[in-house]
Amino acid sequence: MTDADPVRLYRTVRLIRRFEERAVELVHGGQIVGGIHPYLGQEGIAAGVCAALDADDVLAGTHRGHGHVLARGADPARMLAELCGRVTGLNAGRGGSMHAADLSIGVLGANAIVGASGAIITGAVWAHRRRGRDTVGVSFFGDGAVNEGMLLEAFNLAALWRVPVLFVCENNGYATTMPVAGAVAGSIAGRAAAFDIPAVQVDGQDPETVRVAACAAVDRMRAGGGPELIEARTYRFDVHHTFEHAVRLDDYRPPDEVSRGRARDPVRIQGERLTDTDRAAVDAEVEATLDEAVRFALNSPEPDPADALTYLYASGLAARTGGG
Repeated sequence: MTDADPVRLYRTVRLIRRFEERAVELVHGGQIVGGIHPYLGQEGIAAGVCAALDADDVLAGTHRGHGHVLARGADPARMLAELCGRVTGLNAGRGGSMHAADLSIGVLGANAIVGASGAIITGAVWAHRRRGRDTVGVSFFGDGAVNEGMLLEAFNLAALWRVPVLFVCENNGYATTMPVAGAVAGSIAGRAAAFDIPAVQVDGQDPETVRVAACAAVDRMRAGGGPELIEARTYRFDVHHTFEHAVRLDDYRPPDEVSRGRARDPVRIQGERLTDTDRAAVDAEVEATLDEAVRFALNSPEPDPADALTYLYASGLAARTGGG
């Protein structure tokens, strides 16, 4: 059922915030190899949207997808182990940061292909509906995906077949370093209008505002209303990728813009709806959870190179090794 509890909503945004900050520390310490795309600043979107979903619903995220997986209810310890490439991770360390999935809770995976979540979720929800299930799906994507043919094709099919997909554009203003104004002609909501898909623009920094909009959309979709789009205006507090911390690629966003963006913090906005006592209790719980998650991840075994070809075939067929 949809979750309107402000304490639980705060716990979700706080968990994502502190998880990402811990993950960045592990990147700098060398425990997470290759870096991550931090979700810092965008926590209100994942938290608000996932609070509107039922247990049988499904979602697919983006390369910046940790928040989506955590907001859906994945185990933070196994998620962190996945980022560290350990066998106890959600996907035995084989998905890493950009491909984490948990089918047991309807997370069909983060995705490094820009715009791919739309096609994945449209197909998955269509299949569920063909089997008579009351499933709705969520496709998260960034502003950089709105000109991708794959996403527009998903809009078209979802609209034609009345597939109940909530397309959520996390518009943080930049596709890597490209400002949205220099890449998107017209409007993002206008993309949806071209396919007769209802669209709304919301303040993505307010978790409760996002939750209310997502609940309304999900209710309409579950009643047969077809797909909808939410454009959540947000701001990425940190770098596009932690690689930028090393190369100092920080001149594409003016300092005053970053300061204005960080002033509207979804963790603070939602936290102000709680009493000091409740907020402190949640903060302490989250820190304890993540302390244990870090211990679990770093104490978990690394994969055995001899198992590198395991899972290569979905059928379980063993792959041949060697050449000749």
